[in-house]
Amino acid sequence: MNLKPKLLIVEDEPAILRGLTDLFIFHGYEVHSESDGQHGLKRATENDYACVILDVMLPSMNGLDICNALRQSSPSQPILMLTAKSSEEDIINGLTLGADDYVAKPFSTTELVLRVNALVRRSGWIGIEQTLVLSPNIKINTQTLTGVLGTLETKFTRREIEILCYLHRQKHPVSRDELLKEVWGYKETRDIDTRTIDIHIAKLRKKIEPDAKSPQYLVTHRGAGYQLHAH
Repeated sequence: MNLKPKLLIVEDEPAILRGLTDLFIFHGYEVHSESDGQHGLKRATENDYACVILDVMLPSMNGLDICNALRQSSPSQPILMLTAKSSEEDIINGLTLGADDYVAKPFSTTELVLRVNALVRRSGWIGIEQTLVLSPNIKINTQTLTGVLGTLETKFTRREIEILCYLHRQKHPVSRDELLKEVWGYKETRDIDTRTIDIHIAKLRKKIEPDAKSPQYLVTHRGAGYQLHAH
């Protein structure tokens, strides 16, 4: 039986694709690859992968569109985006569309492996609560990744549920560093860009708050971090 975690890399530059394939094979992964966007999406939706690595610029279908389509069909699929270092828009769009993390080109192969390993380690983790009740009108099922907010059903990503579950278990404000270590699985956070967390928090507020600009449930404590309040 092959117990190696399966990884899909969608990258259209042959030299980078070969290098990444060799890199992750060396680190113990079974690596599948595609250089075309539509082929990459097809393979991603037809197989179970421990993580999908998506370049942004791809033939036939770009990585952002793949991320969006894949997140709709598989809310729990771990996704990491490869973005241009100077492209702030791609970074924000990728995270907003549901990517769990990103690495900017040119990247350190050591950093990339650490990021993917962290995603894979956390991919099976969901908080012990099956239902999070924030108020009589806001109930979230952590197993189905769905929530009922009043009369509306809302879908959540696996990462969003992980954040909510972790915050729900804490009795104190949680810093960005703590979230990066405990939810994202990073051992060191000194050089990690915290926009990843900021964008996930903003997305969660749009889903659970009556007014995202004046949060009642997912509250920021200046200088201390985030805290989830039930009412």
